[in-house]
Amino acid sequence: MTRSDEQDPGRDGNDPGALGGEGRVDPRAHEPGPALAAFRNGRSLALEEIPVLSLEELRNAVIQAPNGHGRVSALFAVPAADGFTLYAVLSCEADGLIRVGRAALAEPSFPSMTPECPQVHLFERVLAERWGLVPEQHPWLKPVRFAPPWSREPDLDPPLSAERSAIALEHPYRIDGSSVHEVAVGPVHAGVIEPGHFRFQCHGELVMHLEISLGYQHRGIDRALAGGPAPRTIPYVETLAGDTTIGHTLAHCELVEALSATRVPPRALSIRAIALELERLANHVGDLGALAGDVGYLPTASFCGRLRGDLLNLSAALCGSRFGRGLVRPGGVAFDLEPERVERIAKGLEATLGDVGSAVTLLWESPSVMERFENTGVLTPDTADALGLVGVVARAAGLDRDVRHDFPAGMYRLAQIPTSVARTGDVFARAYVRWLEVQRSGRFLHEQLRALPAGPVRRPAAELRPGRLAVSLVEGWRGEICHVAITDAQGRFAAYEVVDPSFHNWTGLALALRDQAISDFPLCNKSFNLSYCGHDL
Repeated sequence: MTRSDEQDPGRDGNDPGALGGEGRVDPRAHEPGPALAAFRNGRSLALEEIPVLSLEELRNAVIQAPNGHGRVSALFAVPAADGFTLYAVLSCEADGLIRVGRAALAEPSFPSMTPECPQVHLFERVLAERWGLVPEQHPWLKPVRFAPPWSREPDLDPPLSAERSAIALEHPYRIDGSSVHEVAVGPVHAGVIEPGHFRFQCHGELVMHLEISLGYQHRGIDRALAGGPAPRTIPYVETLAGDTTIGHTLAHCELVEALSATRVPPRALSIRAIALELERLANHVGDLGALAGDVGYLPTASFCGRLRGDLLNLSAALCGSRFGRGLVRPGGVAFDLEPERVERIAKGLEATLGDVGSAVTLLWESPSVMERFENTGVLTPDTADALGLVGVVARAAGLDRDVRHDFPAGMYRLAQIPTSVARTGDVFARAYVRWLEVQRSGRFLHEQLRALPAGPVRRPAAELRPGRLAVSLVEGWRGEICHVAITDAQGRFAAYEVVDPSFHNWTGLALALRDQAISDFPLCNKSFNLSYCGHDL
């Protein structure tokens, strides 16, 4: 159920100095279509190095990306003097390179890529919602966040207006038939939970279609980040998704460091990796407990609830915040670890992981739990790949996909964690991959704490260089986090794009519910455990 630790002999991702300079490589290497700019994760390029393609060439590059073992990590538009510039960011697992291309959009419409490449269906809907750029022949042009369209002119009326957004919300997809009924859940839920609307089309107890509507807490963070960095930038990034503070802040800081050519001290790289893996542990353990609770298995649910708190307390020992706020900063970290605290964290981690092992093992030994977990909410590898799913959800469906291995940056260039993969794509697989990752991240943490490099923990970050683009990928606990920034002539963010892993994976949840009993929805939903606010931004 795991991948070998050996590195692909055709890659040198573990050698941070092999590329030199900004990590540029021959863009023709492994290039299946039009030549795009190619570089390593956490690097930057001058804008003039990014080829300007025709719209058809960029479209072909995006459509061909999945055929070359790649994914569409981001697709977005930036206003230009004569219309818009469309950017595509493709992450290619086959060679560990990120490829970027762009094309001019002078017209308010363009041929949709979704029929040939389903990975981009949400990206194209965002283009329509945000800018009024309509992808013609898109199969379902429904707004993603139901936010008022952005416009460059106050009296500009884009094709997809706020009124159309409201109409789309009021008229969801329907399946007709005398035996078909609808079940609507949310957006207000019982307990402390964020808003989201789930509409089930059912035949008896069987779910034929699930429509998920989000966007109820769209905060405009993606737009607020433009024009930065500013004093508010880090607080915005740390609260993009509150349970992924370290993941998103690390992605942002690596982006800033790429744009400013700032080198982070080795000790800071290690502390960052410790914080990221502690965040992964706390959330995975909490999810395993919640899955146990959803099937009424209280021993594991009770134990894991307490143990998640113990792991959050270890994060607090790093920086004073259980969610890691205030720790990761451009140039390194804000807090060092003296030997006494290192020892205290190591001992606490060892004791907690021992208890986690005892609690989680109970799940696999309980026939009633396995009866509910196995063959529930199945996603096939083909479906997961077609949708471009990421993280635990993708690995549980058999996709060998992990940013820490495929696009290593920071400490992961020097010390890797074996990737955990399952094959069945069901609730059991998503739970078991979490358990494998808990064990492997725990061993990684012990190694980092024992061999913490000496030296400073932060170097001052220089000013951002003007006219550049940078991409940062981080394997958060849910999956791939993608931050993209473009700087203007003054070295400010002309555009800043964030793609949370939940953005890719919500559609996977909808498909996992097809032909399932509606009573299985809470269990399937928890096995994905996606973020509302990370999606809504």
